Amino acid sequence: MPGQMLHVGMTCMCPHAGQVQAVASNPRVTLGGQPAVTLSDTFTVSGCPFQIPIGTGTKPQPCVKVQWLVPAMRVKIGGNPVLVTSSTGICQSAEQIPQGSPVISVTQMKVSAQ
Repeated sequence: MPGQMLHVGMTCMCPHAGQVQAVASNPRVTLGGQPAVTLSDTFTVSGCPFQIPIGTGTKPQPCVKVQWLVPAMRVKIGGNPVLVTSSTGICQSAEQIPQGSPVISVTQMKVSAQ
């Protein structure tokens, strides 16, 4: 599926409004001066307030990482598929419990991939 390529400066959040930060493993390809991101890069989540009910109280269950599942099919950087705005992923807790899809709200608009 085509879409705008993602870079480390994108604005992306978990479904509970935690901020996703990307760390690019291959900074050689840049988009607007920011390294492009691929399927093999690291995506951490900070500030997720999610909690689950336990008995009469709650237990913190914040999103801590994003596992991307569907990258671009035709464009690769260093042999790894790039991520685009139409890529799908899942936010996970520290216990690797799926918690919903990340929401991409802002990225560069000049380079697209399929």
